[in-house]
Amino acid sequence: MLTTLQGTYDNGVVVFDEKPPVEKKVKVLITFLEEVELPTEKKVRKAGGLAGQVWMADDFNEPLDDLREYMQ
Repeated sequence: MLTTLQGTYDNGVVVFDEKPPVEKKVKVLITFLEEVELPTEKKVRKAGGLAGQVWMADDFNEPLDDLREYMQ
């Protein structure tokens, strides 16, 4: 059985946030997760930043010649 529990390691002691669902002695594996602070500053995007860089063919909505027999 594999069970995942969350807890905190402090000064050589692991304290679980909840009681483990076992009553007997079992082996455990502990993985330490480094807390990473994410930047709180958001980049401001400028509307129309790609203006003039995107184009669409004049016949974009026309049927493809390769599919003509299926479109009849």
